Amino acid sequence: MHPPAATGVPLSSFALLALVATAAHAQQPDPADGAVLPRVEVKASVAHYDPRRDDTATRIVIGREDIVRYGDTSVLDVLKRIPGITVETNTGRGGEIRMRGVGGGYTQVLINGQRAPAGFTFDSLAPDVIERIEVLRAATAEFSTQSVAGTINIVLKRMAKKAQRDAKLGLMHSDTFKGPSATLELGDRTETFSYAIAANATRERFTRTANGFEDTRLPDDRASLLRETAVPEQGRIGRLNLSPRLNWTLDDGATLSSQTFLNVNRFRNRTRVLVTTLLGAEAPVPEWLSTLRADGATLRSDLTWARELASGAKMEAKIGLTGREADDTIRSNGVDPAGTPAFDKRISTATRDRGVNTSGKTTRSLAGGHVLAAGWDGSLDTRDQERVERDTVRAAPPGLPMDERFDARVARLAFFGQDEWAITPQWSMYLGVRWESIRTRVSGNAIDAARLRSSVWSPIMQTLWKLPGTKGDQLRFALTRTYKAPGADSLVPRRQTWENNSATEADYQGNPNLRPELAWGIDAAWEHYWADGAMVSVNGALRRIRDYTSNRVYFDGLRWIFTPANEDRAELRSLGLETKLPLKSVLAGAPAIDLRAGVSRNWSEVDSVPGPDNRIEQQTPLSANLGADYTAGKLSAGGSVAFRNAGMVRVAANRGYYAHARTDLETYALWKFDPKRQLRIALSNMLGEDRGWEISYDDPVTGLEKRRWHYPDGVRVRATFEMKL
Repeated sequence: MHPPAATGVPLSSFALLALVATAAHAQQPDPADGAVLPRVEVKASVAHYDPRRDDTATRIVIGREDIVRYGDTSVLDVLKRIPGITVETNTGRGGEIRMRGVGGGYTQVLINGQRAPAGFTFDSLAPDVIERIEVLRAATAEFSTQSVAGTINIVLKRMAKKAQRDAKLGLMHSDTFKGPSATLELGDRTETFSYAIAANATRERFTRTANGFEDTRLPDDRASLLRETAVPEQGRIGRLNLSPRLNWTLDDGATLSSQTFLNVNRFRNRTRVLVTTLLGAEAPVPEWLSTLRADGATLRSDLTWARELASGAKMEAKIGLTGREADDTIRSNGVDPAGTPAFDKRISTATRDRGVNTSGKTTRSLAGGHVLAAGWDGSLDTRDQERVERDTVRAAPPGLPMDERFDARVARLAFFGQDEWAITPQWSMYLGVRWESIRTRVSGNAIDAARLRSSVWSPIMQTLWKLPGTKGDQLRFALTRTYKAPGADSLVPRRQTWENNSATEADYQGNPNLRPELAWGIDAAWEHYWADGAMVSVNGALRRIRDYTSNRVYFDGLRWIFTPANEDRAELRSLGLETKLPLKSVLAGAPAIDLRAGVSRNWSEVDSVPGPDNRIEQQTPLSANLGADYTAGKLSAGGSVAFRNAGMVRVAANRGYYAHARTDLETYALWKFDPKRQLRIALSNMLGEDRGWEISYDDPVTGLEKRRWHYPDGVRVRATFEMKL
C-alpha cells in the first residue's frame, strides 16, 4: 500500500512542528519584564470554568452525575442520551457508537485517550467505573486523527478526592433480559498517596425469539421465493469491570500514577433455527441447533509520570501494556429438507492479543498567550488466532481449510505539536499538526502474507471568537484533516460462512488491498450562554472523504461473498441544534427543573452510487433528544426521550439497507432515605419498541431479494439500592 498522504504537505505544517519542538526548550521569560503567561481558556475563576464554553478546541464533557443518573449497567445507554450521538443495537446486544450518524471506524472511541483493544465491546463497560466522557466534534493533534466523524474519550475513575466507601446492589427485569448487578467503590488519600478502586459485576439471563422473513421476486415482480425463519434463543451473560487507580507524589514534586482496567465477559446461548418455506425451493438446511460458549478477558495497565519544572514547563510520559484473550466454541448440527443430517460440527476459535504503548508530551507557556506542546504516541500490537473446525457429516467447501491460523502485527507511531494561543481576551486559536504512521503485517496458513503501510499528515486549526459587546455569544470554526484506517479483520482475507448462503446472507471475506480513507473537514458553530447552566448551540460540519470504503457483494461461482472495497469519493454533512437550561433562567420562581434538548440532521452522498437514498452505509439521518431533571428535598426524578429516524439507504446500485425508526423513552426517580442510603428506580424502553432491519439485493436475472429481521425488546425496570459504608 502506498502512503495515502504522499506529497503536497503544506510547509506550514512542518514549520509549526519545528516551532513547537524548539519552543518546548526555550528560556522562560522573566515575569518582571511584564510577560503574562495565561492559559488559553479565558475564564473568571476555576469555579466558573466550563470546558465547553472556554476551551478553544471544542470539547463537551459529561460529568459523573449525568453518567450514573439512570443507574445504567452499560455505557451505551449513557451515550444514547448525548445529543449528536446514536447507538445502533439492532439485536438488543452489543452496539455501534455513532457521531454524525456514522460508525464503522468513522467515530473514534477511546479509553483514557487510547484506542480500545481489538475485539473489545463497549456494551460490557459499566458506567460505575467511568469518571467522565469527553466528546470532541473536531480533531485535536494530541489524540489520533482516525476520527472522521469525531472522537469520544471515556475517562476511567481518577484519584479519590476524599475517603469513599460506596456500594450498589441492583436488579433489572424485562420480558427478554433480567438479572442482578453490584458495584463497589473504594478510595482514600494522604498527603503523598491516594487510591480509587471501582468494581462492577452484572449477570443477565435472556429468553426471546427472533423472526426473519426472506422474499425474492423475479424481474417481472412475480414471487419466486418466500421463507420465514424463527430463532428461539436463551442464554446468559456475565460481566466484570475492575478499575484500580494508584497515585503517588514523589519527593521531587513529580507524580506517579498507575491505572489498570480489567474487563471479563462470559457468554452462553442456545439457539434453534427453523426455516419454513412458503414458496419456492426448500432451504438447504431448514433446521439446526447451535450452542455458543464465549469467554473473554481484557487487561490494560498504564504507568504515568508527570512533573512540573521550575521553569513552568510540564512533562508527562506514559507506558502501558495490553492483553486480551478470547475463546469461542460453537457446536451445531442440522438436517436437510429430508431430515437427513446435513452437518454436525464444532468450531473452536482462540484469540490472543498483546500490546505495548507509550506516549508523552511537554507543555510550556510563553509570552503572548501561547501554550505550546509537543509529544509522541506509539504502540505495537500483535494478534495470534487459531480456528479449528471439525464436521463429522459434511466435507469442507473447496478452498476452505478446516484449520486456520494467522497472526497480525500492527505498529503505530505518531508525533504531534500544537499551539494554544490566546490572541486577545475575546479571540483564541488552536494550531496543531500530527504525523501518524501505521505498519501492518498479516500472515497465516490459509492466506498470502501481506505488508501494509500508510502515513498521514493532519494539520488542524480551531478558533474561538467571543463576540465583543455581547453577553455569552461566541463563534467557533475548525479546519481538520482526518482519516480512517482499515482494521485487521477487514484486511485478512479469511471467510466467515453462512449455512443458507445467498446474496443477502453472504460469506464475509476481508480485503488485503484496502487503502485508508482520507477526509478534509470543516466545523462551525454559534453558541450563546445567557445564565449559569443555560446555553444554546447551532453547529454544522462538512467532510469530504477520499477512497471511501463500501461493501461489495458478488458470486464467485460457488458462493456469495461480502467484502469491503475502496470506492471513489463520499461527502458527509451534518447540522445540529442543542440547548440546555434551568427552568429558573426563563421563569422566576420556577421549580428546580433542568431541561435539555438536541436535534441532529445528517446527510451523505457517495459519488459511485446512483440516487435516490444514496447515503453512507447505515447512516442515521436524524436523531433527537429531550430530557428533564427535577430535584426537591430528598427526591430527584427525570425523564429522557431519544428518537432515531432511519429509512432506506442505497448502499450500491443494486443493494439497499432499511432500518426502522426507534424512540427510547426512559424515566428515573431517586429517593434519599438519609445521607448514607438511597434508592434509584429507572424504566427504559417504556414504549416497548422492538428492533429490526432489512437488506436487499437486486439481480437482473434472479430478481430482487429481501431479508428482514425482527428482535423483540420489552420494557426494562431497574432498581438500585445505593449506600455509603
